[in-house]
Amino acid sequence: MLFKKTIAAGATAAALMMTPTAASAASQDEQVRKLDIMLMVTSLRCRTGADDFQPQYRKFSAAHITSLNAAARKLEAGLVARHGQKGAKRALDRISVGMANQYGQGHPWLGCAELKEITTDLANSKDPTVLAQAADELLGPAPRSGGRWARR
Repeated sequence: MLFKKTIAAGATAAALMMTPTAASAASQDEQVRKLDIMLMVTSLRCRTGADDFQPQYRKFSAAHITSLNAAARKLEAGLVARHGQKGAKRALDRISVGMANQYGQGHPWLGCAELKEITTDLANSKDPTVLAQAADELLGPAPRSGGRWARR
């Protein structure tokens, strides 16, 4: 069973690296920020179980800190341009709180074990484009059976 999960995690990482991204830059920045929040919140939720992945989340965050910070800055700059300084702060708060609330009870179709594997794969990748691709896959609706992120 562990062997199957390892193979699945490897296939997932490879598939993420090959998936083209069609989202706009602003949308990608928001998606990357949401991915970070989702992984942070779910790692906190999973911390007391057998599949605690807080160490993997910290490694992911450290490995991608430049990309995560750049996405956050670009997202904020876009919001400032649209809503002004005060409005941008409120919009960022809404995004962050909304994501925290959405994933506070866990990911809708991935459990702690799968999230741990995915976070490990993302932490081991140095390719910043993987973040946007992972966000597109992990934050969207559950894939149909047979898809790369099929329910396990």
